[in-house]
Amino acid sequence: MKELQGQIAVVTGAAQGLGLGMAEELATSGARVFIADAQEEKARDAAAGLTEKGLLVESAFIDVSDTVSVDSCFDAIVAKHGRIDILVNNAGVGQKVAAVVELADEEWDRVIEITLSGVFRCCRKVGGIMERQEGGSIVNISSINGQNPAALVAAYNVAKAGVISLTRTLALELAAYGVRVNAICPGPVYTDFNRTVMSQRRESLGISEEEMIEKVRTAVPLGRWGEPKDIAQAVAFLCGSESSWMTGDVIRVSGGLEGVSAAPPRRK
Repeated sequence: MKELQGQIAVVTGAAQGLGLGMAEELATSGARVFIADAQEEKARDAAAGLTEKGLLVESAFIDVSDTVSVDSCFDAIVAKHGRIDILVNNAGVGQKVAAVVELADEEWDRVIEITLSGVFRCCRKVGGIMERQEGGSIVNISSINGQNPAALVAAYNVAKAGVISLTRTLALELAAYGVRVNAICPGPVYTDFNRTVMSQRRESLGISEEEMIEKVRTAVPLGRWGEPKDIAQAVAFLCGSESSWMTGDVIRVSGGLEGVSAAPPRRK
């Protein structure tokens, strides 16, 4: 029997990129996985693609910035399957590269609302479900930026640091109910998400995309960019029995890279 056989898992922001890799890994381990995303058509197509591989995958609409949408999504899954065993909070947005002194209220609010408050809404709802069923595993996706902030993305840094704090808080509050809550801090993985940020960073540095990619690669001690599967395997580990004595833990999966601390040059 596969490690996660018969378990109900939900991965937010899973229509593409890292989230899709996580959904596939959990489904391969035997779970019935819901790809929960605000991009309905993309989520349906992603679920259909994994179903064609013989995996148990469904799609669900969720807007993590809206409490009603969050609650409705998880209520519908529980009504259909009776429980939720695994939640992976992956949904989030990047920040437009900007110095703090030039960062607009709207951009700060946008990033915090989705990347931090969205995780809170999902944790609040599913934490209550798991508390009542007295069991479950929540994995929150933070970032190495949440541990070692990089310049020019303050809102993203703060949001991901907040995810770590929320993880540790919830781990304490749900421990008595047998619910485990952990976080993963991925390093650089060249998905569409990172590609957009890297494009903005290379412009600020005045270098080409190829030079930016190589600059990051050489900064990683293991000498390569990450792949979605690198992160997905860590997620599956935290959802399985081999991590049954782990909660409130924050695991960095980054090829050894601890963060990007370089100071940017003076702005024009």
